[in-house]
Amino acid sequence: MATPSAPSSSLPPKPQQSSSASSPLSPPSSILIIGSGVFGLTTAYALSRRHDFVNTTITVVDRADPSNPDVFPAPDAASVDTSRIIRADYPDAAYAALAAEAQLQWRQQTHPDDLGSEGRYSESGLLVVADGPAPPPGTPVVPGTSVIDKSKLTGMDYARFSWANVLSLASSDLELAARIKECPNTDAIKAALGTGGSSGSWGYINGLSGWANAGASMAWLYKRVRAEDRINFVVGEVTNLEVSGNTVTGARLSDGRVLSADLVMVSAGAWTGRLVDLTGQAIATGQVLGYIDLTPEEEAQLAHMPVILNLSTGLFVIPPKNGVLKVARHAYGYLNPTTLSVPPLVSSVTTPAAAVSLPLTTLTDPTLQIPTEGADDLRRALHEMVPLPSLRDRPFSKTRICWYSDTPTADFIIDYHPEYKGLFVATGDSGHAFKFLPVIGEKIADVIAGQCPPEFVGKWNWRYPASDAAIKTVITEDGSRGGVPGLILSTELERTLAVLN
Repeated sequence: MATPSAPSSSLPPKPQQSSSASSPLSPPSSILIIGSGVFGLTTAYALSRRHDFVNTTITVVDRADPSNPDVFPAPDAASVDTSRIIRADYPDAAYAALAAEAQLQWRQQTHPDDLGSEGRYSESGLLVVADGPAPPPGTPVVPGTSVIDKSKLTGMDYARFSWANVLSLASSDLELAARIKECPNTDAIKAALGTGGSSGSWGYINGLSGWANAGASMAWLYKRVRAEDRINFVVGEVTNLEVSGNTVTGARLSDGRVLSADLVMVSAGAWTGRLVDLTGQAIATGQVLGYIDLTPEEEAQLAHMPVILNLSTGLFVIPPKNGVLKVARHAYGYLNPTTLSVPPLVSSVTTPAAAVSLPLTTLTDPTLQIPTEGADDLRRALHEMVPLPSLRDRPFSKTRICWYSDTPTADFIIDYHPEYKGLFVATGDSGHAFKFLPVIGEKIADVIAGQCPPEFVGKWNWRYPASDAAIKTVITEDGSRGGVPGLILSTELERTLAVLN
C-alpha cells in the first residue's frame, strides 16, 4: 500500500491556486467520486449527462444506509434531514445570484417528478433578523459585491447586505420585490413572525425564500442519478487515498479493496479531512438540532409562520411539518479532535495536526445526545421565537449533531489539489451548500473541465493558510455564526453527564 506523503517533485513554497480556473481538461477515462452528498451526487449526475464524458467510467463510493445498503448517502450525512433553508439571502452577490438560480428549480412543482413537488419544497418565507443597534429608518444600504470581505461582517452586516442583494435580484419584477419587506423594529419582526414571539432588533422578511425536505430531496436526486444508468455505486468506507509519486491513483477501503481511477474527487463533507490535509482551510464542526412533537392544534397555530433566522445568534426555527417543529443553531460548532491510524494526504506547505476534527454521529455512537450547552440554547430560541406555553417544558423528541466542513470565509473549496495530479477536492460546505442542489453539480463539473465560473475564481480555489495563526485554527467569521468558538465536543458531553449525575 502506498504511504501518503508529500510529493517528491520540486514545488513552489506556497502555490496559491491550481490551474482549474482556466485550463481545459481532456476527460479522464475513469473518475472515482468519494462521497454521495450534495457535492458528490450532483457532480456524478452532471458528468454523466455531458457529451465530453460519455466514455468516462464514473464510480461513487460512500458509506450507505446500514438498514438499506442500496440507498445513498448514509443517514448521518449533513444532506439528510427533515429540512434545510432555501434562500438567496447572502451578503455576497455571487452566492446570492447562484442561489436565486437554484430557487427557480426548487419552485418547479407542476409535475410529481419536479424537484419542488410532493412536499420537497415549501415557500414559507424567511424572516432574517440580527441583534444590535438597529439602523435609523431610511438608512440606505448598498448591495454586496462578489469581493466583499466576509471576515469583517457582523450579523447585522450580513442581514443588511443580504437584504440589499435580494432586493436587487427582484428589482426587475415589482410583484416579486413586493414580497420583500423591511422589519425595522421588534414590533415589526413580531408581526411578521406571527407566533407571538420575536427575535433581533432589525430584519426583513423575504417571501421568496423557504425550506426543503432535505432527505426527500436527496432521495429524488439519487433516483435520477440511478435512472441515468451511467454511474457505479460502491458501498464502502474509504480509509486513505492511494498515491504513486505525486499522483493519486485511487482509494483504499476499510475491507482492503482498492478502487483505481484516473481522477479521484474527494467530496466527503466533514469527513474530507480524514483523507486530505485541510490544515488552515477547513475543519469539521458539529451543530445542534432539536425536534419537538406537536399536537395538530399546535401545528395549526404555527402553520403560517416563516422560517426565522437570527444571524447574530445563529439560532433558527423552521415551520412545522407532519407534527414536528425543528429548532437549530448555525454556530461556530463543536470540534471533535480525532487521532487517525492512517494520516491524511499531506502537503508540502502545512504540517497536519496530531488530531483532526471528525464527525461523531449516532451511527458510530447510538447513545449520542447533544450537549446541555447546545440544548439550553435551542430551548432559549424556542422561548423567544415560538413562545407557545404548551411547548415551554416539552422535551425534545429527537436531537442530532449535524456536521459541517467549515472554511474561514464560508466559501466552498472546489478545485484541483495544487500538489497532486489526479486529485480534485469539493468540500467546505460551511453549512450552506444544500440549497444549491439543483445547480452546484454543473458548476463543479465546469471546474473539473477547467472552466471555473468567473465570479467564483478566487473563492473556490485551493488556498493555503497565509500565516501560522491561520494554520492553527479555522473559525468561520462570515457574520452568520453564533455560539462560542472552539468548544470541544467531548468536554461538553462530559459536562452534560456531570449535570445529569
